[in-house]
Amino acid sequence: MIHRMLRYPAGWEWHVLQQSKGQTVRKAPLPSRKVAQRQAPASREEQRATKAIAKIEQDAVEQHTGELKKLFPECAFWVDECANRRTNIISIGEASNSKKLLYGTLMLQVTEDQSDVQPFHFWLTDQQLLTMHDDMRLPLRLQSIEHTPKLDSCETAPEGLFIMLSIMLETFHAGLDGFETRLGELEMTMRKKNNTGLIDIIFERRYELLHWSHLFIPVRELHSAAKEAFMNELTDTDTFKRITHKLERIDALLKHYALEIDTLISMDDAISNFRGNDIMKTLTIFTVLFLPATMIGGIWGVNFKNLPFITYKWGFTAMITAITVITVFLYIWLWKKGWTGDLLHGRSPKEIAAGSSFSRLNRSRRTKDSLSESKVSAAAAEQPQAQTRSKRKRR
Repeated sequence: MIHRMLRYPAGWEWHVLQQSKGQTVRKAPLPSRKVAQRQAPASREEQRATKAIAKIEQDAVEQHTGELKKLFPECAFWVDECANRRTNIISIGEASNSKKLLYGTLMLQVTEDQSDVQPFHFWLTDQQLLTMHDDMRLPLRLQSIEHTPKLDSCETAPEGLFIMLSIMLETFHAGLDGFETRLGELEMTMRKKNNTGLIDIIFERRYELLHWSHLFIPVRELHSAAKEAFMNELTDTDTFKRITHKLERIDALLKHYALEIDTLISMDDAISNFRGNDIMKTLTIFTVLFLPATMIGGIWGVNFKNLPFITYKWGFTAMITAITVITVFLYIWLWKKGWTGDLLHGRSPKEIAAGSSFSRLNRSRRTKDSLSESKVSAAAAEQPQAQTRSKRKRR
């Protein structure tokens, strides 16, 4: 167990603790009796040595934990709870001397790799902050020369915790900037060429946004819990006000990104529906156009001898001519009815989106026209009533 204590000009202390890691025992299937009998004595001695080393390291961990509990008896239960905990938890309590107490664990992403999430265990009172780490990258970043003046200017330990939280959220901002770039590339790809594989990328961005949301929710919970525990002593400080604005900014970004992804999903669904409708209409038109050839081919394909024009040399030519004339007539009839449109030519996703936006624009114009007409009719109806009122007043 590594322990380092930092005391700042205002009098509050920060104790940095690193958990000791025991050697991970290799998990292997249990050998059978025959394998155990054939096993070389050297390998058995190696296993015994490994077990002995693991036991020594475990005893050292227990000894260091006991020393830590003796040094900080008030947070002995917190030390036990932090062992192997990798979940978010925020708790409020009171210390033995009726001090306000806030403790728990935050899961924070250390680098741009989404799988690199480390626990940040903390124990917080007015003048004392204890943090326990599995990985020393976070405390080393917090103790850098760049951030030391910020911590020196803090008056209390809760204010220092939120300075640290603001520093740790820089990775959060960098991750959201990268997410915004990828989301913009997805929107441009969808605008230029919308294929069926884009829906998988959209859902991948949705899962990525859920990852950042799950990391952000405990931070908001810590912000609210600190406000509940330390009240005006913390909320009136500039540090708390800055972190409040930062969290509101991140919350607004997450909501905006979620709305954009929902819009992309709705657009992809609308384009798929338009495309499916166009395909069904096109297939229906082709079915109607080839219906005469299908019927005539079915009739002339039966096994009967006495069929009309079957013995004439020009019978086949007449049948093909009749099929062509009927098909052309059907196409002209469908075209004049306006049922073909541009289905046989195809439409791109841009044209489909433009058509849907044009239809929405027409609907909004119709709505505005109807509202204006209703206002005019209401005004016309009020004019006779006003005239009758003026006549009554004159009388």
